[in-house]
Amino acid sequence: MSSQPLLEMRGIDKVFPGVRALSKVDFTLRRGQIHALMGENGAGKSTLIKVLTGVHPGDGGSIALEGRVVAPASPREAESLGISTVYQEVNLIPHLTVAENICLGREDRIAGLIRWGRVWRRARSALERLDLKVGINLDAQLSDCSIAVQQMTAIARALDIDARILILDEPTSSLDEAEAEELFRIMKNLREQELGIVFVTHFLDQVYRVSDAVTVLRNGELVGEFAAAELPRLELVSKMVGKNVDEVKKLERRVVLTGASGRKTVVSARRLGRKGSVNPLDFDLREGEVVGLAGLLGSGRSETANLLFGVDPADSGEMEIDGVRMRPDSPAKAMRYGFGMLTEDRKFSGIIPNLSIRDNIVLAMQAKLGPWRRIPPRKANEITDHFIKALDIKTPSREQQIKNLSGGNQQKVIIARWLAVHPRLLILDEPTRGIDVGARAEIEELMRSLREEGMSLLLISSELDEVVRNSDRVIVLRDRNKIAELSGDDLSERRILQVIATQAKEDQAKEAAS
Repeated sequence: MSSQPLLEMRGIDKVFPGVRALSKVDFTLRRGQIHALMGENGAGKSTLIKVLTGVHPGDGGSIALEGRVVAPASPREAESLGISTVYQEVNLIPHLTVAENICLGREDRIAGLIRWGRVWRRARSALERLDLKVGINLDAQLSDCSIAVQQMTAIARALDIDARILILDEPTSSLDEAEAEELFRIMKNLREQELGIVFVTHFLDQVYRVSDAVTVLRNGELVGEFAAAELPRLELVSKMVGKNVDEVKKLERRVVLTGASGRKTVVSARRLGRKGSVNPLDFDLREGEVVGLAGLLGSGRSETANLLFGVDPADSGEMEIDGVRMRPDSPAKAMRYGFGMLTEDRKFSGIIPNLSIRDNIVLAMQAKLGPWRRIPPRKANEITDHFIKALDIKTPSREQQIKNLSGGNQQKVIIARWLAVHPRLLILDEPTRGIDVGARAEIEELMRSLREEGMSLLLISSELDEVVRNSDRVIVLRDRNKIAELSGDDLSERRILQVIATQAKEDQAKEAAS
């Protein structure tokens, strides 16, 4: 690894109206290094990246590439310097092909006409640098490709401009385990090609899988830079959240939940299903109980949640609520039954980005009242202020647009939306996805307090440790079927995986016999 840093950011300041987002932050990246940039939501990671890539001008400090001072004024200018970013939501053109996206805006032309042969050769060359295990069809329309292929296309596009610095912003949040493993392999290959890679993620295990160095930010300030191999996980978390190691251990504890088995059944479903979505299944949800849904990607977890909330009405089976037979066939009806649902995709089906925090919080309450019974502004303000304080939502004002909050605070606003209508059952689909360790701990603590108050919760998470840590019982799904229900001493990550693997072997044996 070269002694001359590839990138040096020194004393970076950035101020927005009423907020100092960065204060004298340093960051160093070397060739052939994967450098994790860590911190809670609102710590300044995104702002630092945006200053580096020319989205925001810095208000102080300097940036140097291999010793030469630069000041990118736009993302295009940053790309011309060899700085390229692949975001969590891939920013490409969905109706164009893979090849067209890789070379978009940089096509070879003669007399204004694109030389398609060269476009295809350049795209193929860029993809070959990734050394993919599975080939990618250059002629495929990007919208028809998986998220993983779209990310590979975005990375190949960065290589086509001869990137020296590759920034990966939450690249694994929408990938399954196998796709994430392939991405890690590619990152290591690019490291061998002497690229400098900035890796932004909320998954601590992934930091230790691939990173050489870790820089931690907190509240817009530099906590420090550390060698990944010399920084224990608990110390990393403590530096991110500003707590000592003993306090962090409490955040990661396994809570033993007891006492729900004898409580009143709120929801009882028998042979409930929807053709092409979820095969018929049975389950009960009790008062003051957290029930987890566990399974691999595509197992039917979110589909089951959508069935309960009436997003996708059931076409088979029956359901009782408080012993009365009924079936939610729309979210509006589910809300009348006392159901609430925090959806998997916060950005597209959760927040209303251009509305204020107040308007986002009272949204479900207003929907229950109907369009003709408006919530008085004074009452709306009182409700909003109550939840801002109760959930510790970090915002300068209730009038702040929700899109300007960090992911963790956006999630708290959506939870507040449902708590404002006092639901009997709250469905939480990936409640901690894409949020930092501190906000995650706060939301898990909130789940436990809601349970103690008697609310029923249905928890869906891709992270098995989160499901195990917070659930009384876990329903295990595979291929859209319920295959087991675990509780007590039988409830562990190992047991869940064992059940899934055993069922897979049994299915293979049945297929072979037939």
